[in-house]
Amino acid sequence: MAQTLSEQMLDENRGVFEAMVRHRFVEDIKADRLANEAFERYLVFEGAFVDTAIAIFSYATAKADTIEQKRWLIGVLDALANQQIAYFEKTFAERGIDPTGYDTTREDVAAFRDGMLSIARDGGFLDTIAAMFAAEWMYWTWSSEANRTAISDPLLKEWVRLHAEPEFEAQARWLKTVLDEAGRSMDAAERKRLSAIFGRAQRLEIDFHEAAYW
Repeated sequence: MAQTLSEQMLDENRGVFEAMVRHRFVEDIKADRLANEAFERYLVFEGAFVDTAIAIFSYATAKADTIEQKRWLIGVLDALANQQIAYFEKTFAERGIDPTGYDTTREDVAAFRDGMLSIARDGGFLDTIAAMFAAEWMYWTWSSEANRTAISDPLLKEWVRLHAEPEFEAQARWLKTVLDEAGRSMDAAERKRLSAIFGRAQRLEIDFHEAAYW
């Protein structure tokens, strides 16, 4: 059986994917030793990115080929705006975090935001799907493992659980399915180009997560 496009992406980018799902940020969560300062810094950076993710998925919605794709993506936008942003608002209030006290314009954080946004803005529909598959498959992979560990911080536990629940898995698998269906009739050069986008997104994620430590 021919290799699916998502399988090709994961195979060709195995090293960088494993580097992200085994990143010290992930390992510290699973060992229940992530410092509060690192978690709160990450929360601010990630909360700011969710606003960018709305723009990213808006580009994808506008460029989608079918009404079924648009309907799914509208659901993603609703979840981002009304569930994920609500989580950050609640968490910032409970922990007394002032997001304005953090520099979200720093190079590693801005590179992730601007890099992912440029893929969606300047590329086609499948470019965005490839980049977000990289992000969401990665989050679902490590969060599913971390969700089985003892995490003493309830808000960190909730964040991990959000990315391990069936709803998030369904989103990651939807992205995978879209790629695999498109990949059946795609030439080798286009498959390679989309695989490179997957790898680029993973490298941006690694630097972004490293930013939580300083």
